[in-house]
Amino acid sequence: MRSIYQHVLGREFSKLQPELRKYFGLHAGSGAFGIGEGTFDVAGCPAWFARPVFRLTALENAFFPEYSSRVPFTIRNYAHVDPFGRPALTARREIDFGTVRRLFEDTTSLSGDRLTDYVGRHRRMATALTCSVTEDGRMRMVSSATRLYAGVRVPVPDAVGALAYMEQWWDADSGRFRISTRVVHRQLGTLLVYAGAFDYRLEQSDGALPLEAQPLRWEERT
Repeated sequence: MRSIYQHVLGREFSKLQPELRKYFGLHAGSGAFGIGEGTFDVAGCPAWFARPVFRLTALENAFFPEYSSRVPFTIRNYAHVDPFGRPALTARREIDFGTVRRLFEDTTSLSGDRLTDYVGRHRRMATALTCSVTEDGRMRMVSSATRLYAGVRVPVPDAVGALAYMEQWWDADSGRFRISTRVVHRQLGTLLVYAGAFDYRLEQSDGALPLEAQPLRWEERT
């Protein structure tokens, strides 16, 4: 079996740093799930005017309104097959701001040769996820073409919506993974950011998605 990232990257997957190939090589038949523990150098919403909206999205275990430095976090990655038979990976992040602990969860599913990322506990927001490998072997992802599912499919044009940019790499000097993520609106600038370092390990799994990591609803539409 291949991971969803191996599938979409094809031969490019082999150009990733060896540590990243292990991280992004997780699939439903791996017999393991991943746990990352670390600290964000900075995390949250730097745009004060967007925080009221993010207080609402935080209720959906999506974006969050806080903004701070030195923020501890954990991430759990579960490779599985979603209810519609698609290979998928669900990530569940716990971010500890001290006064409040936020959850940020999503499921990335493979349909044909395309990745769709469904965000929030009801998976009502979906984006198209594009992956590439940098010249120095880092993983780069861009989320675009946002859709909202509120009974009907509502596309959000990139010109008025936001794009998410993620880059992840292995830092040989520290012996840790590093990640940098930004959600950027074309007119309003950076709305959300989290960047930091973490340790990562694999633990035994039967390939099923644990109950606590399952969303309140699943979305099949892409």
